[in-house]
Amino acid sequence: MADTHAKTHDYHLVNPSPWPLVGSLSAFIMAVGAVAWMKAMPIAGLKIGPLLFGAGFIGVLFTMYSWWSDVVAEANTGDHTRVVQLHHRYGMILFIASEVMFFVAWFWAYFDVAFYAGEAIQFQRTELTGGHWPPKGIALFNPWELPLFNTLILLTSGTTVTWAHHALLEGDREGLKKGLWATIALGALFTCVQAYEYSHAAFSFKGHIYGATFFMATGFHGMHVLIGTIFLAVCLIRVYKGHFTPKQHLGFEFAAWYWHFVDVVWLFLFAAIYVWGSNFGKAVMAAAGH
Repeated sequence: MADTHAKTHDYHLVNPSPWPLVGSLSAFIMAVGAVAWMKAMPIAGLKIGPLLFGAGFIGVLFTMYSWWSDVVAEANTGDHTRVVQLHHRYGMILFIASEVMFFVAWFWAYFDVAFYAGEAIQFQRTELTGGHWPPKGIALFNPWELPLFNTLILLTSGTTVTWAHHALLEGDREGLKKGLWATIALGALFTCVQAYEYSHAAFSFKGHIYGATFFMATGFHGMHVLIGTIFLAVCLIRVYKGHFTPKQHLGFEFAAWYWHFVDVVWLFLFAAIYVWGSNFGKAVMAAAGH
């Protein structure tokens, strides 16, 4: 009888799991709570939007922790064969591709209003008119100060996560820990510097299209840095628990992929929004006769 149910293939048939249902319900409750909260809508005569949002958010976090714990257990018990790992890699590649499309949308919005500034700004009915980009009256960030510093931070973090990866492949657990600690610290530093930069911005999200496109693009990236930092912190915890081997470390590999993706996106943001869209960029364009 035991031989009848023995596994004779390289695929992983997952066990029944409650987490898709629990996660869907939690996300739905969180969405309803968010709408009720933002619209100040009473539910059953009570303004419980914040409570619903909080309950749904906790449910989503619990689902993430529980579901990924199950996936980690599957990896550690041998369910993630080479074939399964290959398909996981395909899934991660598609996920990153979908993230690329998100950022394409923000870049598209930014360049659309930058190249057709007159059409975009005329609908705002503000003092910032004239068809200029950036609009007149906005004090811009100097790209060679905090933005350049943050660029150096992320580029350095890309080298430290690569150091950690190579240390893992060579069986150097101490090097792996040091590389991860350094990457996490640099990611946290980037977030702190960006928060400081935002707090000293001479413009806000609302009121004009420049602020909206600037904060949506850079803020969306900042959220990804925060998520990537958490991703790497989870990997570090798993390292201390004895997880990952030179041949079985898919979770860490995906975290490294994600972090390099965040690095590359920032280079485009720095070049397009901070440098090209700054007074420096305007001076270069003017010198080129455009």
